[in-house]
Amino acid sequence: MTDPGVERTSKAVISSDSTYAIVSPILPSYSPYMATIIEIEKLALNLADKERATLAANLLDSLPGVLSDEDEGVAEALRRDVEANVNPDQTISLAQLDSLIESRRR
Repeated sequence: MTDPGVERTSKAVISSDSTYAIVSPILPSYSPYMATIIEIEKLALNLADKERATLAANLLDSLPGVLSDEDEGVAEALRRDVEANVNPDQTISLAQLDSLIESRRR
């Protein structure tokens, strides 16, 4: 399947004695009207915080729920609870987590 506005071609170079040929793809040329992902990202990053948040929420809502569990994560929460009870020294308090997050923001 080809993208609209994209032209895919290749070029062949044949040796002077015709013993070999090299065929290499030419990078696709995009229509000047088609925005690339980099251009879209630049535009999105120039939006005001509220507009960017709205765009992000809309994009996330458009994705399928591939990361959702049938039990809404209950089995994973129970597994982690058992793991925390077996190895309590591997856990941190909420205050410690907040402190770690705050130190990263500085």
